Amino acid sequence: MPRLPLNTLPTFRVVAELQNLRAAAEALHLTHSAVSQQLRVLETQLGHPVFDRHGRRLSLNAAGAALLPYVKEALAQLDAGMQAAATAAGSTGQRLRLSVLPSFAQRWLLPRMGRWREQHPDIALEIESSQQLVDVRREGFHAALRQGRGPWPGLNSEKLFDHPMPMILVGSATAARRLAGATPADYAREPLLGEVSLWEQWFDAAGAPRKVSTVAVFNDAGLLLSAVEQGLGLAVVRELLAADALRDGRLVRLSPVEILYDPANAYQLVYPSALQDWPPLIILVEWIREELEASRRALQYAAPGTRRASREQPRKDHGGA
Repeated sequence: MPRLPLNTLPTFRVVAELQNLRAAAEALHLTHSAVSQQLRVLETQLGHPVFDRHGRRLSLNAAGAALLPYVKEALAQLDAGMQAAATAAGSTGQRLRLSVLPSFAQRWLLPRMGRWREQHPDIALEIESSQQLVDVRREGFHAALRQGRGPWPGLNSEKLFDHPMPMILVGSATAARRLAGATPADYAREPLLGEVSLWEQWFDAAGAPRKVSTVAVFNDAGLLLSAVEQGLGLAVVRELLAADALRDGRLVRLSPVEILYDPANAYQLVYPSALQDWPPLIILVEWIREELEASRRALQYAAPGTRRASREQPRKDHGGA
């Protein structure tokens, strides 16, 4: 079997992802001819092409498509090894690549990145948001935030949040002023956003079961929350993701009634078992836990008469998640 020239593998990965030599050269800070030369070296060593060429555009052929996931996994392992070696040598300037759901990244993680930078200036986070369940090892991530029961084969997991995550009724500040003193029947006449099933459970918990319809459904909670902030309607949302908007007054909780998710459907951080003792990952886990607990404490303002209902149907596991 041929031995792959390691210096060509990052180039192969970038070209495979961008499918354009000029764009790959810019991303790699190399010349167009240097990228072409590295691909020729790789294909010569392999003994067969890995791309079909169409002018400056390239597309993976069957051989290239078979090779790519192994290259990604190998580069991720090398990166982890280099990070571990740097830690053992006392070096600084480490990087941690993390996959999260777009809603969690936008509504919770990014507003706290300033505190991460202040507390851990030597650990840079490279964050990629995705609705898809990414292959952590093959896609080159050090960790991914997921929501679900697990287990995830081949990965360790750390539960980040032990408390139930309530879902609450929210509206914009303008809607809250207009609906002061409203009853559940009044809310039913408003434009409702999100899943019908959530609204039916919320009305059941409020003691006003009824058939409802919604004017829009979103595949991302961040978009849903933005729509509510813009006054497009009311929604039942995760209190945790709405935490900052509630604090800032962009959203207002309209009722003490809430729905509780199954605690087994908690946030978890998953990562390759080889990284379980890697200090940057240990630091990240503890930091997220501390910040989640701080968010929970900040939200303990609900009226004493809060009425809760448990949502027994567990949601589909997310990646990104």
